Amino acid sequence: MFTGIVRERGKVISVERGSGGDGLRLRIHAPATATGTVPGDSVTVAGCCLTATAVLDGAVEFDAVPETIARSTLGRLAEGAEVNLEPALRVGEPLGGHFVQGHVDGVGRVRSIEPEGEGARVWLDIDRDLLRYCVEKGSLAVDGVSLTIAGLDDRGVAIALVPHTLRETTLATLEPNDEVNLEVDLIAKYAERLARP
Repeated sequence: MFTGIVRERGKVISVERGSGGDGLRLRIHAPATATGTVPGDSVTVAGCCLTATAVLDGAVEFDAVPETIARSTLGRLAEGAEVNLEPALRVGEPLGGHFVQGHVDGVGRVRSIEPEGEGARVWLDIDRDLLRYCVEKGSLAVDGVSLTIAGLDDRGVAIALVPHTLRETTLATLEPNDEVNLEVDLIAKYAERLARP
Protein backbone atom coordinates (compact mmCIF):
# COMPACT_ATOMS: atom_id res chain seq x y z
CA MET A 1 0.00 0.00 0.00
CA PHE A 2 1.17 3.51 -0.87
CA THR A 3 -0.06 7.06 -0.35
CA GLY A 4 0.92 8.80 -3.57
CA ILE A 5 3.33 11.07 -1.69
CA VAL A 6 6.57 10.96 -3.67
CA ARG A 7 9.65 10.50 -1.47
CA GLU A 8 12.36 10.83 -4.12
CA ARG A 9 12.98 11.43 -7.80
CA GLY A 10 15.22 8.69 -9.09
CA LYS A 11 17.27 8.65 -12.29
CA VAL A 12 17.24 5.63 -14.60
CA ILE A 13 20.79 4.29 -14.92
CA SER A 14 19.98 1.43 -17.28
CA VAL A 15 17.11 -0.36 -19.00
CA GLU A 16 17.77 -3.96 -20.04
CA ARG A 17 15.30 -5.86 -22.20
CA GLY A 18 14.70 -9.53 -21.53
CA SER A 19 16.05 -12.06 -24.01
CA GLY A 20 12.52 -12.62 -25.35
CA GLY A 21 11.84 -8.88 -25.47
CA ASP A 22 8.84 -9.26 -23.17
CA GLY A 23 10.22 -7.93 -19.86
CA LEU A 24 12.77 -5.45 -18.65
CA ARG A 25 15.15 -4.76 -15.79
CA LEU A 26 15.46 -1.21 -14.48
CA ARG A 27 18.38 0.13 -12.47
CA ILE A 28 17.57 3.43 -10.79
CA HIS A 29 19.90 5.76 -8.91
CA ALA A 30 17.97 6.72 -5.78
CA PRO A 31 20.19 7.10 -2.70
CA ALA A 32 17.42 7.94 -0.21
CA THR A 33 15.21 5.07 -1.37
CA ALA A 34 18.14 2.64 -1.52
CA THR A 35 19.07 3.40 2.10
CA GLY A 36 15.77 2.02 3.40
CA THR A 37 15.22 -0.72 0.83
CA VAL A 38 16.21 -4.39 0.82
CA PRO A 39 15.56 -6.97 -1.92
CA GLY A 40 11.93 -8.02 -1.76
CA ASP A 41 10.61 -4.60 -0.72
CA SER A 42 7.92 -2.88 -2.77
CA VAL A 43 8.51 0.56 -4.29
CA THR A 44 6.36 2.49 -6.74
CA VAL A 45 8.27 3.59 -9.81
CA ALA A 46 6.29 6.22 -11.76
CA GLY A 47 3.22 4.81 -10.03
CA CYS A 48 3.94 1.12 -10.75
CA CYS A 49 4.46 -1.17 -7.76
CA LEU A 50 7.69 -3.07 -8.39
CA THR A 51 9.73 -5.42 -6.21
CA ALA A 52 13.33 -4.47 -5.50
CA THR A 53 15.61 -7.27 -6.74
CA ALA A 54 18.97 -5.73 -5.79
CA VAL A 55 20.28 -2.70 -3.89
CA LEU A 56 23.86 -1.53 -4.47
CA ASP A 57 25.79 1.75 -4.34
CA GLY A 58 22.76 4.00 -4.00
CA ALA A 59 20.84 2.26 -6.77
CA VAL A 60 17.87 -0.12 -6.76
CA GLU A 61 17.09 -2.72 -9.43
CA PHE A 62 13.61 -3.85 -10.44
CA ASP A 63 12.15 -6.32 -12.92
CA ALA A 64 9.00 -5.35 -14.84
CA VAL A 65 6.86 -8.12 -16.32
CA PRO A 66 4.88 -7.93 -19.61
CA GLU A 67 1.59 -7.10 -17.80
CA THR A 68 3.17 -4.03 -16.19
CA ILE A 69 4.78 -2.93 -19.45
CA ALA A 70 1.49 -3.32 -21.36
CA ARG A 71 -0.48 -1.17 -18.91
CA SER A 72 2.06 1.55 -18.19
CA THR A 73 4.75 3.81 -19.64
CA LEU A 74 7.64 1.83 -18.12
CA GLY A 75 8.49 0.19 -21.43
CA ARG A 76 9.27 3.62 -22.87
CA LEU A 77 11.73 4.65 -20.16
CA ALA A 78 15.24 5.45 -21.31
CA GLU A 79 18.57 5.95 -19.59
CA GLY A 80 18.65 9.32 -17.83
CA ALA A 81 14.88 9.58 -17.36
CA GLU A 82 13.63 10.71 -13.96
CA VAL A 83 10.92 8.75 -12.15
CA ASN A 84 8.84 9.35 -9.03
CA LEU A 85 9.58 6.88 -6.22
CA GLU A 86 7.69 5.94 -3.07
CA PRO A 87 8.58 3.04 -0.77
CA ALA A 88 5.64 1.05 0.61
CA LEU A 89 3.79 2.55 3.57
CA ARG A 90 4.95 1.20 6.92
CA VAL A 91 2.71 0.70 9.93
CA GLY A 92 2.49 3.90 11.95
CA GLU A 93 3.37 6.24 9.08
CA PRO A 94 0.84 8.98 8.27
CA LEU A 95 -1.50 8.48 5.32
CA GLY A 96 -0.97 11.89 3.75
CA GLY A 97 -2.27 11.22 0.25
CA HIS A 98 -4.88 8.59 -0.57
CA PHE A 99 -4.98 4.79 -0.83
CA VAL A 100 -2.74 3.82 -3.76
CA GLN A 101 -1.91 0.23 -4.70
CA GLY A 102 0.66 0.90 -7.40
CA HIS A 103 -1.48 -1.09 -9.82
CA VAL A 104 -1.64 1.14 -12.90
CA ASP A 105 -5.07 1.07 -14.55
CA GLY A 106 -4.01 2.70 -17.79
CA VAL A 107 -2.21 5.53 -19.51
CA GLY A 108 -3.45 9.09 -19.96
CA ARG A 109 -2.18 11.78 -22.33
CA VAL A 110 -1.45 15.41 -21.49
CA ARG A 111 -3.86 17.64 -23.41
CA SER A 112 -2.66 21.00 -22.12
CA ILE A 113 -0.67 22.74 -19.39
CA GLU A 114 -1.38 26.27 -18.26
CA PRO A 115 0.32 28.32 -15.54
CA GLU A 116 -1.97 28.99 -12.59
CA GLY A 117 -0.43 31.39 -10.10
CA GLU A 118 2.77 29.71 -8.93
CA GLY A 119 1.38 26.32 -9.90
CA ALA A 120 -0.11 24.82 -13.05
CA ARG A 121 -3.35 23.34 -14.33
CA VAL A 122 -2.95 20.21 -16.44
CA TRP A 123 -5.69 18.61 -18.51
CA LEU A 124 -5.33 14.87 -19.12
CA ASP A 125 -7.21 12.90 -21.74
CA ILE A 126 -8.34 9.59 -20.25
CA ASP A 127 -9.99 6.51 -21.71
CA ARG A 128 -13.74 6.42 -20.97
CA ASP A 129 -13.35 3.11 -19.12
CA LEU A 130 -11.27 4.96 -16.51
CA LEU A 131 -12.97 8.34 -16.70
CA ARG A 132 -16.13 6.86 -15.17
CA TYR A 133 -14.25 6.45 -11.87
CA CYS A 134 -13.29 10.13 -11.74
CA VAL A 135 -15.29 12.72 -9.82
CA GLU A 136 -14.59 16.37 -9.11
CA LYS A 137 -12.58 16.68 -5.86
CA GLY A 138 -11.90 12.94 -6.01
CA SER A 139 -8.46 11.32 -6.06
CA LEU A 140 -6.30 10.20 -8.95
CA ALA A 141 -2.70 8.97 -8.92
CA VAL A 142 -0.67 10.34 -11.85
CA ASP A 143 2.80 8.80 -12.29
CA GLY A 144 2.53 7.81 -8.63
CA VAL A 145 1.54 11.28 -7.36
CA SER A 146 -1.64 11.61 -5.28
CA LEU A 147 -3.71 14.41 -6.84
CA THR A 148 -7.15 15.94 -6.53
CA ILE A 149 -9.34 16.18 -9.61
CA ALA A 150 -10.06 19.88 -10.17
CA GLY A 151 -12.31 19.57 -13.20
CA LEU A 152 -13.97 17.10 -15.60
CA ASP A 153 -15.17 17.08 -19.16
CA ASP A 154 -16.19 14.31 -21.57
CA ARG A 155 -12.55 13.66 -22.55
CA GLY A 156 -10.68 13.77 -19.27
CA VAL A 157 -9.77 15.57 -16.09
CA ALA A 158 -7.99 18.69 -14.92
CA ILE A 159 -5.50 18.53 -12.08
CA ALA A 160 -4.05 21.49 -10.23
CA LEU A 161 -0.34 21.19 -9.46
CA VAL A 162 0.82 23.24 -6.46
CA PRO A 163 4.40 24.59 -6.33
CA HIS A 164 5.53 21.84 -3.92
CA THR A 165 4.40 19.12 -6.35
CA LEU A 166 6.17 20.87 -9.21
CA ARG A 167 9.40 21.04 -7.17
CA GLU A 168 9.37 17.51 -5.78
CA THR A 169 8.04 15.35 -8.63
CA THR A 170 8.57 14.74 -12.32
CA LEU A 171 5.22 16.35 -13.17
CA ALA A 172 6.95 19.73 -13.67
CA THR A 173 8.52 18.35 -16.86
CA LEU A 174 5.23 17.34 -18.50
CA GLU A 175 4.49 18.62 -21.99
CA PRO A 176 1.44 18.24 -24.25
CA ASN A 177 1.08 14.71 -25.68
CA ASP A 178 3.23 13.16 -22.93
CA GLU A 179 1.84 9.93 -21.52
CA VAL A 180 1.36 9.35 -17.79
CA ASN A 181 0.48 6.34 -15.66
CA LEU A 182 -2.94 6.51 -14.02
CA GLU A 183 -4.43 4.72 -11.04
CA VAL A 184 -8.05 5.57 -10.33
CA ASP A 185 -9.56 5.52 -6.86
CA LEU A 186 -9.70 2.01 -5.41
CA ILE A 187 -12.89 2.70 -3.46
CA ALA A 188 -14.70 3.77 -6.66
CA LYS A 189 -13.86 0.44 -8.31
CA TYR A 190 -15.15 -1.56 -5.33
CA ALA A 191 -18.30 0.56 -5.12
CA GLU A 192 -19.05 -0.11 -8.80
CA ARG A 193 -18.48 -3.84 -8.37
CA LEU A 194 -20.74 -4.07 -5.31
CA ALA A 195 -23.49 -2.02 -6.96
CA ARG A 196 -23.78 -4.32 -9.97
CA PRO A 197 -26.96 -6.47 -10.04
